[in-house]
Amino acid sequence: MMHLDFQVADLDAAATEALALGSTLATHQPQPHVRDLFDPAGHPFCLCHDPS
Repeated sequence: MMHLDFQVADLDAAATEALALGSTLATHQPQPHVRDLFDPAGHPFCLCHDPS
């Protein structure tokens, strides 16, 4: 199984959009600049804050 990391400029907005599209937030969030989520099929992925 692959684990994808997506760099985003606005972490909160990206997480909100992912949740609205059916993703779920992982219970454990290990880093403040990363959001761990699962897609609707249960595959993990991360949104990583990158301000550039």
